[in-house]
Amino acid sequence: MTDVTSDAAATRLRRSPLHERHIAAGAKFAPFGGWEMPLEYAGGGVLKEHTAVRTAVGVFDVSHLGKARVSGPGAADFVNSCLSNDLGRIGPGRAQYTLCCDDATGGVVDDIIAYLYAEDHVFLIPNAANTAEVVRRLRAAAPAQVTVTDEHEAYAVLAVQGPRSVELLAALDLPTEHGYMSFSAASLAGMELTVCRTGYTGELGYELVVPAEHAVAVWDALFAAGATFGLRACGLAARDTLRTEMGYPLHGQDLSLDISPVQARSGWAVGWDKPAFWGRDALLAEKAAGPRRTLRGLVAVDRAIPRPGMTLHVGDVQVGTVTSGTFSPTRKQGIALALLNTDANLADGDEVEIDIRGRRAPLTLTKPPFVT
Repeated sequence: MTDVTSDAAATRLRRSPLHERHIAAGAKFAPFGGWEMPLEYAGGGVLKEHTAVRTAVGVFDVSHLGKARVSGPGAADFVNSCLSNDLGRIGPGRAQYTLCCDDATGGVVDDIIAYLYAEDHVFLIPNAANTAEVVRRLRAAAPAQVTVTDEHEAYAVLAVQGPRSVELLAALDLPTEHGYMSFSAASLAGMELTVCRTGYTGELGYELVVPAEHAVAVWDALFAAGATFGLRACGLAARDTLRTEMGYPLHGQDLSLDISPVQARSGWAVGWDKPAFWGRDALLAEKAAGPRRTLRGLVAVDRAIPRPGMTLHVGDVQVGTVTSGTFSPTRKQGIALALLNTDANLADGDEVEIDIRGRRAPLTLTKPPFVT
């Protein structure tokens, strides 16, 4: 964790077009996926930022997220033949959570939101660190008429999340009526942007995809209107506590090349009946055989705070490892996602023990989400 980073660090990390706004707001920065992004802000920190999203409205700069465009005749069919979920289930103007899996192993290269504009136009938002690899794999497989364009730094993304997010956007005359996992073109003071009814917090919320050159103006407009609704700038630390409370996976921890959708209980994002997608054969075989481990939820019985990498035990037997763990500001107790061995035959309500520097502490298996 750093404050304003050194010139040497800045040459290694990409920066959001809102970087100067974050400095002015007293942000503490951290490297994330090759970007220097706000971890938390002065005047509140993680707990107040988390609470703002659960009770009012917060805005996150998530411009580090990747952006890629797949266009040309048959673009949607091409994407559907590669990524796990079935784009045929949705129509233009809708978004879909999907996975880019390794064709040989079924492991997860990345999890992605796909925005279907038309049969010949799909916009993808992968994770920051994996964008280049997702684009590389798609380009290598694309037929001649389909173009895959990396637009990682062409757009900023602002996540406006919380129960009062609809009031804030309405005050700016931005559309709010579209349903969950859909999107709408809009304009703000003559600036074109896309309003997506998506998010990573579990709350009512929207994500604004904005051309990078307009990011500062849109940020300023949100804050000019936002005081009435309790708007607070929020960093990636609060984003992590919020998504963990919902049981949402983070790539690199709960999903990875070594953690398949079957193990992560993300089979709902797989179009099992599709004739083709990357990793299909490996995933069907794993599903039929049953995974050797599965992602489960845990809640601390006492004051323990589970952290990634901590081991879990039943008696003298190690039964799993924490993949994501944190203190839940809403529940006021430790929560975690963990990969547990299926041969341990554990059910929700059972207890396991976590090893915290040689001390054992009990946790209860609990099905996420941890908050409603």
